[in-house]
Amino acid sequence: MTPLNVLMVGTGEYTTGFVGGGMSTSDKKIGVVGLTLFDLRRRGKVGKLSMVGTSGSKYSAIREHLQKNISSVYNNLDVSFDSFPSDITSRDPNAYKTAIDALSPGDAITVFTPDTTHYPIALYAIERRIHVMLTKPAVKLLSEHQTLLHEARKHNVFVFIEHHKRFDPAYADAKARAKALGNFNYFYSYMSQPKFQLETFKAWAGKESDISYYLNSHHVDICESMVPDYKPAKVTASGSKGTAEDLGCAPGTEDTISLLVEWVKRDEPGRRATGVYTASWTAPQKAGVHSNQYFHYLASHGEIRVDQAKRGYDVADDSQGQLMWYNPFYMKYAPDEEGNFNGQTGYGYVSFEKFVDAVTAFKDGRVTLDELDRRGLPTLKNTIATTAILEAGRRSLNEGRGVEIVVGEDGSWDLR
Repeated sequence: MTPLNVLMVGTGEYTTGFVGGGMSTSDKKIGVVGLTLFDLRRRGKVGKLSMVGTSGSKYSAIREHLQKNISSVYNNLDVSFDSFPSDITSRDPNAYKTAIDALSPGDAITVFTPDTTHYPIALYAIERRIHVMLTKPAVKLLSEHQTLLHEARKHNVFVFIEHHKRFDPAYADAKARAKALGNFNYFYSYMSQPKFQLETFKAWAGKESDISYYLNSHHVDICESMVPDYKPAKVTASGSKGTAEDLGCAPGTEDTISLLVEWVKRDEPGRRATGVYTASWTAPQKAGVHSNQYFHYLASHGEIRVDQAKRGYDVADDSQGQLMWYNPFYMKYAPDEEGNFNGQTGYGYVSFEKFVDAVTAFKDGRVTLDELDRRGLPTLKNTIATTAILEAGRRSLNEGRGVEIVVGEDGSWDLR
């Protein structure tokens, strides 16, 4: 097995844990993308690593941060990477093209950048036969999603959406159990993060994207994966405002967004279901959890409730001034007994390993793109309903009406 070369597109919190000149104050203090790929390289699954942002001048501080908080903590884990643009370049918004051009067909990229940039970056890579992992949401527009799907098949590359909640053990188990509970009837979800996150997000919150794209995308995708026999038919959205604006976000930025979605069974249109998905980034500062998250699934022969906010694990820490509920099931940062990174079972890590393993198997001829779709992975084909619902929700808010989702006999999707 030849290790996969990977370019990390984006240098922010999720990739490095480095924000605003220093370590993030969130639960991602040392990031997820970089740490996971550095460890996958240690394990022989990943080869050459590179990273690209829009500014080269911060790489010196990023390298120092990674060396101090990752390499020194985990047995001198190799945190080296090639960087684009150069360290002396103040700003180059098109540096991703130079970085992708430095790859070879069959290499891969991870894209963790603002939502509006996903489409041009992914398309540029796909056209050069580079495999792609996109953070959620894949893209903001249904038309862009369908274009990427077409181009990925045309150029024979794998595109994976980083919907890591699919690999949360409780959520994955719930999905499996739901199959035996009969027809889908009702789904309700809630996910929030504390207000301090808006300090990180205010550069784009309410301008380039919203809280529904950011957090509702998780549970909409979970619901889509649980009910493949159903398709969304109509979305009506509602949003609250005021708090985010008070905290300095752009005028009109929603605090909380709820999506009301009508679902229809594909082969039995008389059977309908309702989904309500709510997300907020104005939860209390001292909520004790970084992400409050739960859902309720009701079917004709049973129901499932999953509450993943507190997980039965709390820590009293005087420095925090409150009781805290941590989530080591997402990313486990404690080293093992030998001092190595020990978070390989965290669903944040598993998501990346699934992508790397899938690309490697595809390149080796052990699996086809169709087979990867059938495995239920969050591929472009398996997440199109999520993109349709999220865009329909945004349009519903903008236009003050319900938005219909139409699936044609040829498999094409449209909003009306």
